[in-house]
Amino acid sequence: MENKQHTIELADILNSHREGFLKNHYLCPEQLKAFSAIINCRTARLGGHSDCCDHCGYTRNSYNSCRNRHCPKCQYTRKLQWVDKLAANLPPVKHFHIVFTIPQCLHKLFYLNQGETYDLLFKAAGQALMKCAANPKLMGAQAGAVCVLHTWGQTLVYHPHIHMIVPSGGLSDDEMEWIPSHKKYFLPVKVLSNVFRGLLCRFLEQAVSSKTIKMPDNTSDFRLVKNQCYAKNWVVYCQKPFAGPASIIQYLGNYTHRVAISNHRIQAFENGKVTFMYKDYKTGKPRRSISLDADEFIRRFMQHVLPCGFYKIRYFGILAICNIQTKLALCIHLIGKATCIPVLEGLTAMEVWQTITGKDIFRCPKCHNGRMISMPLFKDSLGTG
Repeated sequence: MENKQHTIELADILNSHREGFLKNHYLCPEQLKAFSAIINCRTARLGGHSDCCDHCGYTRNSYNSCRNRHCPKCQYTRKLQWVDKLAANLPPVKHFHIVFTIPQCLHKLFYLNQGETYDLLFKAAGQALMKCAANPKLMGAQAGAVCVLHTWGQTLVYHPHIHMIVPSGGLSDDEMEWIPSHKKYFLPVKVLSNVFRGLLCRFLEQAVSSKTIKMPDNTSDFRLVKNQCYAKNWVVYCQKPFAGPASIIQYLGNYTHRVAISNHRIQAFENGKVTFMYKDYKTGKPRRSISLDADEFIRRFMQHVLPCGFYKIRYFGILAICNIQTKLALCIHLIGKATCIPVLEGLTAMEVWQTITGKDIFRCPKCHNGRMISMPLFKDSLGTG
């Protein structure tokens, strides 16, 4: 027994190829945990509750979520609450979306040292933005950013990059005024790209020298990798500013709690092949389809499971947690516009859903008169996998 919203789900694919895949592939403990959690999510194995109408006797079973951050069925409520809280902590100005990417020559090094290299990626992107914004020739202000790590491309290939949401301006050095950025761009992307490349290469070189991270087996000298890095133009992409806080909040919400693939993108699963939709950014076509062997599909998905305890959302500059009550509050005062008030903080998942939809979730869906009373269900005897 299970609760399903889509005809084909990631859990179905993992479950049907579980034995063969785990036999032929090595997974670390965190990957195994995610693999099992996604399969068991919203099934009897995790227990749940039974709702019974006190008027007509209608009964329905609801099973618990796994709450694993890599599960495509467990992120919606978290996203809503996080976005609601963030809305109150962003300056009421336009925002830019900046993406920091790395060249393919670094992919093996990053995957081999995920936790350490992802930390350095955040550090390099954050410092690059702060240094360039502080330059008097560019903007001369203390900037801020909300950063999100993604490790995948549209076809699930390994592609670490940072999505950064940046207010269009910053706090002056004397903290006496709000300095707006250029209307069409935040900072020159070529300058930002070069600073980002220099910082990340330096951080990686220092980490290799101190043996904090190790090189891939086929490469013993980081200088070879560094030469490859400097032979390429690194891509830092900056979109046009968003119209206002409401649009940027919704946009950012779609990025923060996203997993490598959502269930609605999976189109077919038959004859051992998985077909799913993707956006082709090179041709500009919004929807294309790709088919992969189930084994390859699972392999690609599992490489995006993050290390245990790793924080994929981070804050820099005036948006840092330590600056919310000081510099950020001062920025909002100087801008002189009203900000949002969080309404979902502290609510349960059911209360969040009721607030967002406006529907009475305790009202009987059959007779529309009675109230649904919950009773606990015991976990399936099979356990949690």
